[in-house]
Amino acid sequence: MKNILIATDFSNDAYCALFYITKLMTSRPCSFFILNVFDELTPLEGKKDTLFGGKKLLDRLELQSKDKLTQTVHRIVLDNKEPQHHFQTLSEKGHLSKTIIKTIDTFQIDLLVMGSKGKTGAKEIFLGSNTIQAANAMTKCPVLAVPKQIDYKTPKAIAFVTDFKKGCEKKTINPLLLLASLTMASIHVMHINEEEILDKEQESNKKLLELCLEDVDHSFHWMQNFADKAQVIDIFLEKLAIDMFAMVHRKRGFIQKLIREPVIKDVSLYSNIPFLILSSQD
Repeated sequence: MKNILIATDFSNDAYCALFYITKLMTSRPCSFFILNVFDELTPLEGKKDTLFGGKKLLDRLELQSKDKLTQTVHRIVLDNKEPQHHFQTLSEKGHLSKTIIKTIDTFQIDLLVMGSKGKTGAKEIFLGSNTIQAANAMTKCPVLAVPKQIDYKTPKAIAFVTDFKKGCEKKTINPLLLLASLTMASIHVMHINEEEILDKEQESNKKLLELCLEDVDHSFHWMQNFADKAQVIDIFLEKLAIDMFAMVHRKRGFIQKLIREPVIKDVSLYSNIPFLILSSQD
């Protein structure tokens, strides 16, 4: 991972995500692209009147965006103190997910990092709306969602939650393997038993995953199926003291079903552990 994109709305949660990934990538040469996307609905700080609009407003918003990006870089350079890390700021007017996709293509981004909540996030749901919006748009870039304003903790145990139906090939889980290698973390594969036995495709994918993990400290775990899958995952993560968890995002996959579960809002653990969303094309 040489090129990492961090989307920011200048909230404390967004800065936490930036700080987290710089700590995780300590001693590795990386280019960090810090992106702020604004539009006519972005608040203009220090301005109570709304008499001006159009180009005048956008010009002010652009100046505000660039100024705050400069402040963010100064802060992270002081906090980071890693000479192998380089930072570049990007201020763009437009739609968040479309701008992110364009930026990923332009700068050959290997990983997108976002705070899971922020000024524009909906705090009563699983992840902030912008993170889910971006994750839904991703087809070739993994997303690391960093929750709240957590203190950095070196990941030593990473969970990979899978249904063994898709996303078990090395191309998909390579980002997971890389992040685990950075800290010599173990990977714990969790499968929720939705059926009594695995079908042929699932068995084949399980064997493929085993081959991918042969050089990594890993384990496989089967959890009993309950109506509330979110709670099952919550219990598993807490029991194994997981520091990060990963799932494969597919348009018609397990994670989509999970996000739609109303009880997800009550699962406190998801707000305390970084979540790696791996990309896989359906």
